[in-house]
Amino acid sequence: MIGGILAGLLGVGGGIVIVPVLFWVLKTFQISPDHASHLAVATSLATIIPTSISSMRAHAKRGTVDRDLLKLWGPAVFVGALIGGGLAKVVSGDALRTIFGVVGILVAVNMAIPKTLVISESLPSNGFVNRAIAAVIGVISSLMGIGGGTLSVPTLSAFSFPAHRAVGTAAALGFLIAVPGVAGFIYAGLGVKGLPPGSLGYVSLPAALIIAPVSYLCAPLGARLAHALDARNLKRAFAVFLAITAVRMLMS
Repeated sequence: MIGGILAGLLGVGGGIVIVPVLFWVLKTFQISPDHASHLAVATSLATIIPTSISSMRAHAKRGTVDRDLLKLWGPAVFVGALIGGGLAKVVSGDALRTIFGVVGILVAVNMAIPKTLVISESLPSNGFVNRAIAAVIGVISSLMGIGGGTLSVPTLSAFSFPAHRAVGTAAALGFLIAVPGVAGFIYAGLGVKGLPPGSLGYVSLPAALIIAPVSYLCAPLGARLAHALDARNLKRAFAVFLAITAVRMLMS
């Protein structure tokens, strides 16, 4: 429920909550930390597919999905996420937790500061630069198991992109990250021994089937709240939660 609401409300994607919780739950079930990291990231990406569709539809009804930006960033985000998913075959669990922890702390700091960092008054005019930014967002998001909003919303805000359009478009980017990311993690996990029952590659199907329907139903509620609330204090509170979570992931 919390993951779905946050996906719609803040554009951060439910994965930022789901990944660490799944990691600690899987460790409780005596899954090795290396496998637990990959399973948590891959399963989170699987749950993002229906959640991002739900959130995207809710934002599209309000006209806050920028189709021109999707055409510009979408293909590069997709390719970046596919690369990130494929890297799961060679990236260790420690590396995945380090990526999550470091990026999580940076995102938390960005959410906590009162003024948005502004680099430019508009997106770069150079198409290659835009695609490079989108590809990097795709790779890192896929390796973290998160939707595109966690990185794309602050990036777009830094280029003075309207806040509501950034959140709405991020929901669509989340779908373009989750699908190839899941495919990469399924491929990387095929034949790996020691995974729990019901795993398809690194995706835990039982966990995904429990989480996805609830987050799907709750994402539109978050989207409605995004248009009704001043989310500044909520963002600061979430930044504290995220910072603590990221530090714990690094310590593990």
